[in-house]
Amino acid sequence: MRRLFWLGVGVAVGVYATRRATEAAHSLTPAGVGANIADGLRELGAGLGAFGAEVRAGMTERERELSQLVERRTGERVPSLSDALTEPVPVVRSGNRARRAGA
Repeated sequence: MRRLFWLGVGVAVGVYATRRATEAAHSLTPAGVGANIADGLRELGAGLGAFGAEVRAGMTERERELSQLVERRTGERVPSLSDALTEPVPVVRSGNRARRAGA
């Protein structure tokens, strides 16, 4: 019984070592190197996307804080970016040239 146990342990260690050696050999082939680079680039892209989302969230929060500060101090409502893009800009004519109001 003892010999059968050690035979099973030896087979298990052999299978594990063979799989690890095969994975190591595959990682050194051009296909393995390419896969490693692709995984690294995928992780980098995900990290950059998460960073961009954090920056946008921070910008939105700061814009809201500044708008509230301006509204408290002046009593005037500050239009948001979406409001500014949808509202038409009044045109003031002086002489032969048209200018935007406030420019």
